[in-house]
Amino acid sequence: MDRVRPRDGVAFITGASSGIGRATALELARRGYRLAVSARRAAALQELAANGNIFAYPGDITHRAEIDALIAAIEADLGPIALAFLNAGVFLPAERKGFDPAAIAATYAVNVEGTVNCLEPLLAVMTRRGRGQIALNASLAGINGLPGSLAYGSSKAALIYMAEALKLEYEGRGIAIQVVCPGFVRTPMTDQEKDFKMPFIMEPDDAARRICDGFERGGFEISFPFRLAALTKFVRLLPYPLRFRLLGWSLERAKR
Repeated sequence: MDRVRPRDGVAFITGASSGIGRATALELARRGYRLAVSARRAAALQELAANGNIFAYPGDITHRAEIDALIAAIEADLGPIALAFLNAGVFLPAERKGFDPAAIAATYAVNVEGTVNCLEPLLAVMTRRGRGQIALNASLAGINGLPGSLAYGSSKAALIYMAEALKLEYEGRGIAIQVVCPGFVRTPMTDQEKDFKMPFIMEPDDAARRICDGFERGGFEISFPFRLAALTKFVRLLPYPLRFRLLGWSLERAKR
């Protein structure tokens, strides 16, 4: 599937007020895109929009009707959305303390249901045009089950599965589907982690460059950093007894 280019239309990013979303918006703007950026924090979006060629559309992806209206407004104001990076997501530290149904529900409301709320109108307009590119921001945390990450990790696993299914369904309709699986990136989310070592952690600008390179390169998966991604996928291939033993050993080392 051909990737889109800046001349094809607008790039749309959710969760753009900080972290990976903000850095990716700035990187895409440097590469020639006009950007529509969305998040709940209007003031942070306005600050981002001050960088030029970036337009703020505050909104809450958990409100389906609001997102329908927001995407319609972007297309009316700026033109067709050619590239969408559905990046918005949450991690709630409460899940580190044990099984918490409320934390699971709240995480899924944003990470999964919020992504679905964005996908519905985007797929509709892109299908009518027969062209578009959509990337879902998942995580390497979605590849293996990890204690203390039941809500976050399983929500990201759901996005990986969703992206795979969407690729098979929509690649014949002119829509390129991608999944982004970062490792640890220094963001307000990872800043919450005080007692856990994060191997190969990188800065948002570095992550954004890799993500945008992946948008331009095409292909289904954008995963990084290479060593952590390769190790994570290798562990996934192991039989369960060996996989659990290796994951347990790795987690104990990370807590030291």
